[in-house]
Amino acid sequence: MALGWGQTALPRPFSEEATRSKLTVLLKLAMGHSAMVFCKKAFLTIGAVNFAEVVAFYQSLLEQEPQPYSPGRYGEFQLPGMVLAIFSPHPDHAQEFSCSDRSGFSLCLEVADLPTAIASIGKFHLPIAENNITYASHGREIYLYDPAGNRLILHENC
Repeated sequence: MALGWGQTALPRPFSEEATRSKLTVLLKLAMGHSAMVFCKKAFLTIGAVNFAEVVAFYQSLLEQEPQPYSPGRYGEFQLPGMVLAIFSPHPDHAQEFSCSDRSGFSLCLEVADLPTAIASIGKFHLPIAENNITYASHGREIYLYDPAGNRLILHENC
């Protein structure tokens, strides 16, 4: 079958209802609506066998109390655009959370002043040498690890 200018071959059957549904999604995206209508909030969760130590670390780092908080079980820290949740894994699953192998996943926190952040962290965590600052195209950054072995990147825009 020859197609004219601007015509496309659509698979059959191609219902008018399906076309309307797809157009509705495209219009919502064009107007700034999220396509993920099922996602209401973003969480980063850390399962920590040493729960209290990890919660204390993030409490000091983020300078806030976890809310909600259930001692020994669960705590949330409210960050711009997401929630950082710390939980104590069920004993049946503790083994998978006790490995300290490094992964490619990092929690990146943008800070206003990197040297000030480094000095502040040195008050409650292992000191970080400023000569470990990395200079990247997008700014300066430094890596550190929480008590559970998860990598954090503190980043300062250039």
